[in-house]
Amino acid sequence: MQEPFLDGDEGEESLAGAEVLRVTYEGEAVERLDKALAASVPEEASLSRSRLMRMIGDGAVRRGGVALTNPKEKVQPGEVFEIEIVASVTADLLAEDIPLEVIYEDAELIVVNKPAGMVVHPAPGSPRGTLANALMHHCGDSLSGIGGERRPGIVHRIDKDTTGLLVAAKTDRAHQGLAAQFAAHTVTRRYIALVNGVPEGADPRLRGHRGVSFEPGGVIRIATGLARHKTDRQRQAVVWDGEGRPAVTRTRVIETFAEQAALVECWLETGRTHQIRVHMTYVGHGLLGDQTYGGKRKISEKALGEGAVAGNAFPRQALHAATLGFEHPVTGERMEFAADLPADLAALLEALRQGASGSH
Repeated sequence: MQEPFLDGDEGEESLAGAEVLRVTYEGEAVERLDKALAASVPEEASLSRSRLMRMIGDGAVRRGGVALTNPKEKVQPGEVFEIEIVASVTADLLAEDIPLEVIYEDAELIVVNKPAGMVVHPAPGSPRGTLANALMHHCGDSLSGIGGERRPGIVHRIDKDTTGLLVAAKTDRAHQGLAAQFAAHTVTRRYIALVNGVPEGADPRLRGHRGVSFEPGGVIRIATGLARHKTDRQRQAVVWDGEGRPAVTRTRVIETFAEQAALVECWLETGRTHQIRVHMTYVGHGLLGDQTYGGKRKISEKALGEGAVAGNAFPRQALHAATLGFEHPVTGERMEFAADLPADLAALLEALRQGASGSH
């Protein structure tokens, strides 16, 4: 089963569970419709260029109400397209009695604090034990027929080994309203991470990085394209010159540990798969414990002692979705939520602090 809405860790965009996805092409004029759409659709839609070509052939793509059936159709900047998407998921989603930490719940939506190790939605290799399975059981009869099926409306995700806050819809109107906010980038989400080294604007190496700029308050802005790695399809990679999808991450240092590691805050202007993890690695400050992107950099035991041991051995990416803010899709009320660091990250943070204090 293919997952229809991807996190990014960090993927914030979504499909609203709607049958029609509207996208605006914001690039330069191109000769191929399929290429333009592939660069424009939210990554969470999981619409590959090959699938888009098939959809174009099936008449599922319209411009100004007119179906386009030629993938070589020319496209101009600012043109708006409607893509009809046939739901392909969750009719067979099973309810499972899995404990959930519920932060907030009403008749329209639910906010949960996801633990490490839990996949958000069933996918190949993870058909059971997911957040969606747990929500089916928890919400039970309070779920309405989202997209024609009784199921939770997953509008964004975070990676399996990332912890923190997610919101899911319980009704169609909540699903559509939430996803519209994700697509418009009006949802606020802040992440807390522990990284190798200290990302500082004064670092001349960092100042020489393409796509890196500096803003007031010690904020570092990282702007690149992101695309699937050419040889490892499970990874994302930084790309340039209009390739991939635009991705912007901002980060600032909260606390440092003997110049060996730092506690940082990250927030997303866009929401691409693995965005924070890729961007922090790109600037030379990969997340502690990141087995995919972290690289071989190690914390010096001479500098941080047991803190270095704990940091070098941390078994997952040290990333937590700490805050979440949005307008309630029905009442319009602004809602803000926060989740404390999970126990393993809190213990790692304390070990780093103790190691840093002992190094003086």
